[in-house]
Amino acid sequence: MPLSVNQAAPDFSLPDAQGQLHSLHTLLTQSRVLLYFYPKAMTPGCTVQACGLRDSKAELSALGVQVVGVSIDAPGRLAKFAEKEQLNFLLLGDEDHQVAQAFGVWGPKKFMGKVYDGLHRISFLIEQDGRISHVFEQFKTSNHHQVVLDHLRQR
Repeated sequence: MPLSVNQAAPDFSLPDAQGQLHSLHTLLTQSRVLLYFYPKAMTPGCTVQACGLRDSKAELSALGVQVVGVSIDAPGRLAKFAEKEQLNFLLLGDEDHQVAQAFGVWGPKKFMGKVYDGLHRISFLIEQDGRISHVFEQFKTSNHHQVVLDHLRQR
């Protein structure tokens, strides 16, 4: 089960595409964070989702939110993904899926009749005090950015 609204987001420290570590508490000193978990860089659905967020970055920033993507990819793969798709936000690698487990987004998935453990596509809006103010679970990769923007505009 993913963490829920009003819970404290667990702090973490993960490497970016260049191997530099970033912690949640440091990111939150700048603005609210949309922490979005995605299964694997450079796959069709993850690319569509990332590009939607890339194209909405200015609007999200104007609403006081920075985007941070987390997958179980190694920094090298994150770098290729960011360069290929010209991503303009931070990507972090959770190779041992410890952060995904802490947020409750690692677990059984089903694909083509097979059950396996994997990363669930869920996003968390985290306020600067470290509290989760919204959990995004109902969206398509193609409209994730719009669902987030609509929620932020309604606040």
